[in-house]
Amino acid sequence: MKLQQLRYLVEVERCGLNVSEAAAALYTSQPGISKQVRLLEAELGITVFERSGKRLTGITAAGRVVLDMARKILTDTANLARVGADFAAESKGQLTLATTHTQARYTLPPVIRRFVDRYPGVRLHVQQGSPVQVAEWLLDGTAELGIATEALDRHPQLVTLPCYQWSHKVVVPRGHALLELEPLTLAALAQYPLVTYDVSFTGRSHVDRAFERQGLIANVVLTAIDSDVIKTYVELGLGVGIIAEMAFDPLRDSGLAALAANHLFATNTTRLAFRRDLWLRGYDFDFIELLAPQLTRRVIEATVAGNSSDPGL
Repeated sequence: MKLQQLRYLVEVERCGLNVSEAAAALYTSQPGISKQVRLLEAELGITVFERSGKRLTGITAAGRVVLDMARKILTDTANLARVGADFAAESKGQLTLATTHTQARYTLPPVIRRFVDRYPGVRLHVQQGSPVQVAEWLLDGTAELGIATEALDRHPQLVTLPCYQWSHKVVVPRGHALLELEPLTLAALAQYPLVTYDVSFTGRSHVDRAFERQGLIANVVLTAIDSDVIKTYVELGLGVGIIAEMAFDPLRDSGLAALAANHLFATNTTRLAFRRDLWLRGYDFDFIELLAPQLTRRVIEATVAGNSSDPGL
């Protein structure tokens, strides 16, 4: 039995039983994967994948047990390498972060600057996507740490830690009629076309629920995953924007005015997550603490040891 055979099994499953796709992902050949999978099945004396001719059609009951064990073996092997690298050269390595545009654009830059200054030998890679993608990248090992407001706390395989809370702001062109209204109300907002986030991003669910609770219909005419795109549409006069509060910069967004909306929409919590079976290196702990000072190594280790997914803010 070889580790490479286990990698083939896991990758074939991840690719939806598409051997060609798994071969491309692992930079090898389809016949090579098929041969190694059959050799492993013969060695174990079981069938892992159900077949119809040459096509894989399903996973047997025994195969699911083997795949679970294979994933654990591969994770433990990767963790051994991380332990060795961490103790051999604590200030060198690679850290991959998975996050959304809003976090990457507005929250992370000062954190990353401080981290890079502290660890110049660590290669830092930031991978942007939707909250669902962030969770998927953590689960499949593409990224070590994930940061997002949605989706992360839905997976028991992940440890999720609250980083900070934030509210929405309403943004309008300077001179807009809403600037004369105090206090701002949802009923007033419902009278205008709205520009805000896609349904899976940046607290959008709190926006929708606020209107629903008051029996109002939000006239959302444009959505985007990027706060800068939303602000651009607002500057063009295409609607009233609803964005994360950290996405508004009075100096850069001089053509816009912002209105507090914390009394209209529920508070949002941005979370950091990592796989429960991941061995965190010294600089992983440091990055987390730079992002959220309350999340010290002691707090994180206690959370993992207590099997708690959320220690609270």
